[in-house]
Amino acid sequence: MKILLIEDEPKTGDYLRQGLREAGFTVDLVQDGLDGLHLGVEGDQDLIILDVMLPRMDGWGVLQALMQAGVSTPVIFLTARDQVEERVRGLELGAADYLVKPFSFAELLARVRNVLRRGRPHTESSTLQVADLEVDLIRRRVTRAGRRIDLTPKEFGLLELLIRRQGEVLPRSLIASLVWDMNFDSDTNVIEVAMRRLRAKVDEGFDARLIQTVRGMGYVLDNGKPS
Repeated sequence: MKILLIEDEPKTGDYLRQGLREAGFTVDLVQDGLDGLHLGVEGDQDLIILDVMLPRMDGWGVLQALMQAGVSTPVIFLTARDQVEERVRGLELGAADYLVKPFSFAELLARVRNVLRRGRPHTESSTLQVADLEVDLIRRRVTRAGRRIDLTPKEFGLLELLIRRQGEVLPRSLIASLVWDMNFDSDTNVIEVAMRRLRAKVDEGFDARLIQTVRGMGYVLDNGKPS
């Protein structure tokens, strides 16, 4: 699942982005309100984590503009302001939750999952499915034909990308950018190794292979071909 993090303090932003990625989320980080508003309106995030004190446009303004634009993505406020009036204001503006700094990452992660579990009206299902493969985005669980498949956070992120873009051949450069947040290096085999391990877990022992290699182009997940 994809999170937009709007936080202008570099160390805090980098720390939260790293922690959320290790928990299996895809994270976009921006450091000012206007850039955050643009991504929030134009993007496809499942959740927005929003600081209040931001350059160019504060968090209050960002949330109000998102609401006016009809964006229903849930928002969690992060702020050093701990007055009751501030928390009430955030919730009345439409925030799904409000967390006061300093906080533990474990608490933030619990609140993120709780908000995502609640979902939002008129949104996509929290479960993705191709053939007999099911991916529960909230509980971070994968099953195939009813059999549980244990994945690492990176493997889960890789499978989520493949299943969201079912039928589309994804080049290694795109996978490197979206899952590993790095520029593609032709000398590294990290993607090939991860894909090989993911394919072993998802396809091994089943009659149909879902994950295919398209030679010279990349990888694709489809409805399956006989083994």
